[in-house]
Amino acid sequence: METAYLIETVIKIVVILLVFSALAGIGTYFERKVLAFMQRRLGPMNVGPYGMLQFGADAIKLFTKEDIIPTNVVSPIFKIAPVITVSTAFIAAAAIPFLPSFTLFGYEVHPIIADINIGILYILGVMGIGLYGPLLGGMASANKFSLLSAARSAVVFISYEVVAGLSILAPIMLVGSLSLIDFNNYQIENGWIILSQPVAFLMFWIAAFAETGRTPFHLIANDHEIIDGFGTEYSGMRWGLFYIGEYANMFFISFVISLLFLGGFGDGSVIGAFLFLGKVAFFFFCFLWARAAWPDVRPDQLMWLCWKVLMPIAVINIIITGVVIMEG
Repeated sequence: METAYLIETVIKIVVILLVFSALAGIGTYFERKVLAFMQRRLGPMNVGPYGMLQFGADAIKLFTKEDIIPTNVVSPIFKIAPVITVSTAFIAAAAIPFLPSFTLFGYEVHPIIADINIGILYILGVMGIGLYGPLLGGMASANKFSLLSAARSAVVFISYEVVAGLSILAPIMLVGSLSLIDFNNYQIENGWIILSQPVAFLMFWIAAFAETGRTPFHLIANDHEIIDGFGTEYSGMRWGLFYIGEYANMFFISFVISLLFLGGFGDGSVIGAFLFLGKVAFFFFCFLWARAAWPDVRPDQLMWLCWKVLMPIAVINIIITGVVIMEG
């Protein structure tokens, strides 16, 4: 039994790494197409039909490009920073159930690596460690703009980690568990949590944009300064690892939002599984949509929103939920 469990776990790890690494590349294609459609242009068109093979060409370019290490950088830290970003993204995925359980050749497969009873805490904790990727990458670079970007990344990630944690406290009080499987099962009997906790949903969704560094909180990469922020000094696949981590995080946080607030995969039926993937695709599309439709906010506006608006609302929501539960 232990051998079978070990083999199953290794297979699931390999599948998640391969699938979501590929989806990160495919996600760049869809983003370029969505942005092009919303801005009345074509986007990728030359490589493959409708440019569908463009992400493959980009992958070949990243793998074959020279890995340049600038002279004045702190080399060991500079090299490890992209690995931290992509590693924390995939490590966080260990506690996410990507589909309901199903039977394959008489063997019951559970599409989750580890159903630990502190799943949500584990995911937020590991994603918080992802801060060290851009932070160390910017600090190790011999570039003042990279250093500025590293400081911004620390401010954004730390601040909105607090908001993300406070926003899900009220739903956790309702469910009485930190396991995403328990959240899914709770909503089968009691309805989607978004109906009873719309404020928590909105705050967690806003925090998700900040945690993934996406527009309108895209201050980390400094696009408005015509550089790539903490990634300015990077080239080749080291630069690509930052992007794989970002897009993988977008997919994983879309799974988490769907599981926490929108009923997850329900009772485990085939229809429920397809609806679940549809919810995930919707939230991923929203990340792309926001980039096309919203401008970036200033750093001071971002901090004002976090500490003076979202955090007080989150605390008030927790208090109200606690009072309602006690009265019930």
